[in-house]
Amino acid sequence: MKTPLALGPSPAERLNRARADLRMGLPVVVSGQLAVAVETLSVERLAALRGLGPLTLALTAWRAETLKARVYDNDLARVVVPEEADLGWLRALADPAGDLMTPMKGPLSTRRDGEATPARAALQLAKSAQLLPAALLAPLPKTLPEGLTHLDAEEILRLISAETAFAPVSAARVPMRAAEKGRLHIFRPDNGSEEHYAIEIGSPDRAAPVLARLHSACFTGDVLGSLKCDCGPQLDAALHQMGAEGAGVLLYLNQEGRGIGLANKMRAYALQDQGFDTVEANHRLGFEDDERDFRIGAAILKKLGFSAVRLLTNNPAKVRMLQSHGITVAERVPLKVGKSAHNAAYLATKAAKSGHLL
Repeated sequence: MKTPLALGPSPAERLNRARADLRMGLPVVVSGQLAVAVETLSVERLAALRGLGPLTLALTAWRAETLKARVYDNDLARVVVPEEADLGWLRALADPAGDLMTPMKGPLSTRRDGEATPARAALQLAKSAQLLPAALLAPLPKTLPEGLTHLDAEEILRLISAETAFAPVSAARVPMRAAEKGRLHIFRPDNGSEEHYAIEIGSPDRAAPVLARLHSACFTGDVLGSLKCDCGPQLDAALHQMGAEGAGVLLYLNQEGRGIGLANKMRAYALQDQGFDTVEANHRLGFEDDERDFRIGAAILKKLGFSAVRLLTNNPAKVRMLQSHGITVAERVPLKVGKSAHNAAYLATKAAKSGHLL
């Protein structure tokens, strides 16, 4: 009996399956090549991949710049993997933790011919799985193992860059220190990624600009009270200001570490302890300055019925993003709290390199 087509995985569902595969160290098929994340690759699987033919290590242009590897594909480098290279060699190129101890890892040879799209898609897939952006690519074997996830490279790039749709899941009253009249809304994306939250204070008028904040999750700052950033004080100050005014909405977006995830954020912290600033640390890891998708904020505000905001932020990029996605920013409300001796350099970098108005 044939299985109805509707019961099979959609492209977005296969994409999520591929993310899980990479996190477990399992290869996925990307447009006729095997791709596996270096971070989770095992010695046994590397040996099996080596038997298939020449291997290529895909790295972002930022990571390649640190390693002095030539970039021929604009946003990435395809490094030729030597036959004698072991897993330690691959991990050293993927993870900058030991760069200062072993600065010379080359010379590295990079490919300039052939199609780079599968490598680009594999890197974006690793990023979206919150793994280090380093992917090993190999030719397909003559007999392909059963159960591997198959994806088209162009489809991966399209799906990852597409705007996400959200649906409300549940909501309930939550009295808070900042405001007794609070309500927590849970929104679930249609692409299987993480849920995001909206904290509604009072009963905001949907016909008027609402006091609003887009706050990205920060486990270290919001929960642990870390002094390395100003996230915790900003969260508290925003909620208390909304409570004082009697109305507001705070979107708590699960985009830890500017979208790179908590594990990579801790890697960035370790690099900062070596003397690099927050932007330099992200680049050495192979990430952009900021990997967050603030379109999420606009989508959720619309779902809640808001079309105009008074935005609590020091980041002009949030203002531009909301305005370009149909949300009127009637006013930018500064939120300058939490500066200390521990984060003064961090805040200065945000102002100098990320354009924050501090």
